[in-house]
Amino acid sequence: MAGLDTNKPTKAVIYARVSGPKQVREGDGLASQENRCREYATYKDYDVVEVFADDMSGKFERRPAMDRMLAFLRLHPKGSVVVIIDDISRFARNVQAHIKLRETLADAGGILESPSIEFGEDSDSRLVEHMLASVAQHQREKNAEQTSNRMKGRMMNGYSVFAAPIGYRYKKTGSHGKLLTRNEPLASIIKEGIEGYASGRFATQVEVKRFFEAQPDFPKDLPHGEIRQQKVSDILNRVIYAGYIEHEPWGIPRRKGHHEPIISLDTYEKVQARKAARSLAPKRKDINEDFPLRGAVTCACCHQPMTSCWSKSATGKRYPYYWCQTRDCPEYRKSIRAEKIDTGFEAILRAMTPSKTIRDIVTSMLHDASSQRDAQSKHSQTALKRQITELDKQQDALLERLVETSNPKVMAALESKVAKLEEDKLRLSDKLTQNTKPKYSKDEIFELLKAFLSSPWNIYEKGTLAMRKTILKTAFQAPLAYHRREGFRTPQPSVIFRFLEGLKEKCEMVPVERFELSRCCHRGILNPLRLPFRHTGQLSGFSGL
Repeated sequence: MAGLDTNKPTKAVIYARVSGPKQVREGDGLASQENRCREYATYKDYDVVEVFADDMSGKFERRPAMDRMLAFLRLHPKGSVVVIIDDISRFARNVQAHIKLRETLADAGGILESPSIEFGEDSDSRLVEHMLASVAQHQREKNAEQTSNRMKGRMMNGYSVFAAPIGYRYKKTGSHGKLLTRNEPLASIIKEGIEGYASGRFATQVEVKRFFEAQPDFPKDLPHGEIRQQKVSDILNRVIYAGYIEHEPWGIPRRKGHHEPIISLDTYEKVQARKAARSLAPKRKDINEDFPLRGAVTCACCHQPMTSCWSKSATGKRYPYYWCQTRDCPEYRKSIRAEKIDTGFEAILRAMTPSKTIRDIVTSMLHDASSQRDAQSKHSQTALKRQITELDKQQDALLERLVETSNPKVMAALESKVAKLEEDKLRLSDKLTQNTKPKYSKDEIFELLKAFLSSPWNIYEKGTLAMRKTILKTAFQAPLAYHRREGFRTPQPSVIFRFLEGLKEKCEMVPVERFELSRCCHRGILNPLRLPFRHTGQLSGFSGL
């Protein structure tokens, strides 16, 4: 007996495990396991020298704390340290993982004990141990099935069950439980980015990426305040921002969600159409504040975009240059000082500033067009309701035919048509129910328009790189051609400034001081220009402002 007592281990370590970090934050599982194991160690007269705890599923064999514990055991003589676990399910919840871990533990010299089960090396003890391991695996798989079924059922009822996307957060509500709610200011940033891409304000996904990176509140996942391009693509591809839920792996088609949308379904579909129509442009590191006109200036000889760079003189001073990079162009690699191009562009943009009289006329006409658009919006609501009613009738008729037919091909065709009608109904319902209240009031929009028309150059000069790119798209319909010796060629203004130029010519036919502004807007002098407003209710091209 004395020999046996001498060989009895006196040291012990405790291994505890919970299924995930959430149980660590919100539960007391690790502490409860540790307390029970310490009571067992006291009963067996063991000295607990270390505690190892994992927060991951028991189906995995490799776990950080388990690996550390095995390394700890290898530093001690075999059979000198006891490993105490609260229950066999805390050791592993996978039969294969349990068997492998038992073998690895034995090789490391550890002795496994538990207050819930007596481990042994005989066949009966191993049978009981493996049966309990099988039960633990079954419980894990059953819990996963039940959780998945509950998540699927909740999703079918219009609720998101996955991690909240950027711009949303979960909030407990009385009737809905945990519901996605807008998380400001991220929701507004996401809205501006997606709508900017849908409207063409951002020509590529790379410009959306730069916009997000420029927002201090937007979460960055790369060094130097950058984000991954995949994150932008995921944001543009998620219908959840339009207020809808879908999950193809679970066979859940698109359906209306209970959360508040950030964008409209129409905007989402415009984004998908743009993504399908154009490939993703790579990010260009050299487009920055130093060369805002890069991409907007072409060589007048070959009509290809100029490139730009910094050049260092013999004295070490750096100078910005533009130059043509087309090899067969006569102006190939002939440098142009960026100062010359910037000065010429300033003169062009300043010359495009309309007079105060023209600005007042345009503002008055836009007020009139805005009123007409409000009236048209009311008629559109009634038309949408009629279309939805008609789609309901068509869907009911198709469902009746689907019930009566037994031909598999006919059934498949009818199901496809029913699904298409359901998508059309969702789209029309979204247009009918979406919040059409603009972010800014009409007065604020008109004041912004006046500021832009009063001095496009001032806004360009003081604006950010994104604002400068927007001004270029708004003011010109094509890149500006520049010749190294002759300067800028005649620019091609956008529809906005072509309209203003035509308005100026009409107004110059008669002295402006003889007309009141209201008469000028309603008499023959502007009649040729009123047609676009009567039909569309807005100036084509002003959406970029």
